[in-house]
Amino acid sequence: MTSAATRYLYLARHGEASADETTLTESGRRQASLLGERLRSTPLAAIHHGPLPRARQTAQLIGAQLGDVPLHQSEPAGDYIPHLPAKEELPPDAADAMLGFLAQVPEAERERGPALAREALAEFTGPVDGDRPHHELVVTHSFLIGWLIRAALDAPEWRWMGLNHGNAALTVIRYAPGRPSSVLVHNDMRHLPAELRWTGFPPELRI
Repeated sequence: MTSAATRYLYLARHGEASADETTLTESGRRQASLLGERLRSTPLAAIHHGPLPRARQTAQLIGAQLGDVPLHQSEPAGDYIPHLPAKEELPPDAADAMLGFLAQVPEAERERGPALAREALAEFTGPVDGDRPHHELVVTHSFLIGWLIRAALDAPEWRWMGLNHGNAALTVIRYAPGRPSSVLVHNDMRHLPAELRWTGFPPELRI
């Protein structure tokens, strides 16, 4: 019989990106390096990242602080709509605004997202085989972080919406055998100086 061990899943949104999203800004590169410094004492087995340049560059800068932790590009760690809610799933007073936001996303991205979201759940969540705790980092985008948090909390599928995440902020989810998954840390920015915090948030949500 195969034993199961606890998985610690570390989630980070990419660093601040340029306006055309083809590279990180200087602030974004600094954010990524500081996150890497924070994770030096964490026994990471792997760093997964999405295929877009801003996620790939962030993962590389984090990895540069960690020595020989392997980097793996993963399409399920990319940027996509994880679930397309029907109007009746949503709070009545917010449904039109939320559906209007989703309608701005290209149709191809809306259609392929749910399948990738299921792959992400299969690849990154739940306890792992073995008898030792497993630590891994996924460098990704705000939508996927929201999707994985709502899954960890058994929230409705539409609830990935409304969860905002700062650039290079850290979230940690624990998946222990025989226990409910738990969000240990959410949107933690303490490794960033004040001037590098809250980027990636709408101004009205910065506190």
